[in-house]
Amino acid sequence: MALIGKEIQEFSAKAFQKGEFIDVTSENFKGQWSVVCFYPADFTFVCPTELEDLQNEYATLKQLGVEVYSVSTDTHFTHKAWHDSSAAIGKIEYIMIGDPTHKISRAFDVLNEEDGLAERGTFIIDPDGIVQAYEVNAGGIGRDASTLVNKIKAAQYVRNNPGEVCPAKWQEGSETLTPSLDLVGKI
Repeated sequence: MALIGKEIQEFSAKAFQKGEFIDVTSENFKGQWSVVCFYPADFTFVCPTELEDLQNEYATLKQLGVEVYSVSTDTHFTHKAWHDSSAAIGKIEYIMIGDPTHKISRAFDVLNEEDGLAERGTFIIDPDGIVQAYEVNAGGIGRDASTLVNKIKAAQYVRNNPGEVCPAKWQEGSETLTPSLDLVGKI
């Protein structure tokens, strides 16, 4: 299912953040940029390395006006237990959503129905709740949060500069393109 340009589906869920259980709904995604990072399960192997890496970029993401949500099919109670027992996960300040009903994982089309676990999916959602970018990796391939920062900067630039697009390997401050008939076949 193609999710680019589509509004996220309504949901409500329990989450863990900074020692507290909180409620999160799809409405939390409105009015700000959001990153949703799905991962298979707590207390596993690649997952803590990814979530710790995402935490290492969290301050930068917050400066860009982005809130981060991690999601697995575990419960919010399991997230707390993992947070309390793992040095890597204990650093996490962003919201950890529990999806034991699989509703959110299905809505983002990352649920592996056979295993009942989410795939490694990363979604960039704009302030209108619209998916602007996503990437899904196989279970054994960890993600690099620094590349996520660059994608968000590009998505924000394009939103703020209608008619311009960011070419491959675009970095903040570098040249963009303005699509036109004059560029066809010249790049």
